[in-house]
Amino acid sequence: MELDLILRSRLADPDPVVRRIALIDLVDETDPDIAEPLLIAALQDSNKEVRIEAALALEAQDSPEAISALLKALEDSERSVREMAAQSLSANKNPELGALLIAWTEHVDADVRVAIFRALRELRLAAATVPALNALADQDARVRREAVAVLGWLKDGTTLSQLVNLAKNDPDTEVRRAAVGALGFAADDTVRVAVDLALFDIDWQVREEAATVAGKLGLDSLVASLIRALEDTYWQVRLKAARSLGRLKNKLAVASLCEVLVHPISNLRKEAALALGEIADTAALSALAVAAKDPDPDVRKAANLAVSRISLVHNKE
Repeated sequence: MELDLILRSRLADPDPVVRRIALIDLVDETDPDIAEPLLIAALQDSNKEVRIEAALALEAQDSPEAISALLKALEDSERSVREMAAQSLSANKNPELGALLIAWTEHVDADVRVAIFRALRELRLAAATVPALNALADQDARVRREAVAVLGWLKDGTTLSQLVNLAKNDPDTEVRRAAVGALGFAADDTVRVAVDLALFDIDWQVREEAATVAGKLGLDSLVASLIRALEDTYWQVRLKAARSLGRLKNKLAVASLCEVLVHPISNLRKEAALALGEIADTAALSALAVAAKDPDPDVRKAANLAVSRISLVHNKE
């Protein structure tokens, strides 16, 4: 009781530094049921640093009262407070409180909409599907990107056509990239076409994402485009293409991957060696033998692992 009185006194101190430190102590030393209403009250403090600390501390609370208070804090006059409230909301793992979030998906402030969809992402609520689909037409690219993330987590096949459309046509690079990434759960023909096109997107980050997703889809029909991606102007795209070719285990990629074994970038040489080990074609053995003497120890290790795996696979046959 004495501790409670001391903390309450400090929370009412005229010095905002004292009030802020009192909030930290409140979380560390007080029962959560007692602390929560005091933290909620602190979201109305006149000092923004105190409000930020209160929003941060409420991250650990998932009651309807705490979530409602954080939602209101998304309209705070200070951007830093809004951002902390959004961060705390995104940590909410209680799906029962999803309805409180969904009610805010059409808020007039784009920053608020972004925060709400980010908070909804990992809750995987079927009820979030329609609001997320509606948000794909949002004028703010950040909102579209977060809505795509929600749909990607839900993996709802009925949303594929909208995601495919964004992957192909959205003017924003990050939205296209997110949409391509969200397609990795469905290997139907419309998805294949969209990913194939994305491998030749004008932006390298979209191409990099497409190269990754191509491997996840497990479609041999994408091998030819992935082989072409091994010559992309960005090494990051080449690396992901090599990795996906290894996942697909298609022998058509062996010759091209062998050529990558002599690329100036050692990470690419290593990834090509690992991919050749996954494909396990004896046609790669001579090139891997050369790579086993590479000046980079990681490349040598990858090449030796690949040779061992190829030998193991063919000894079983």
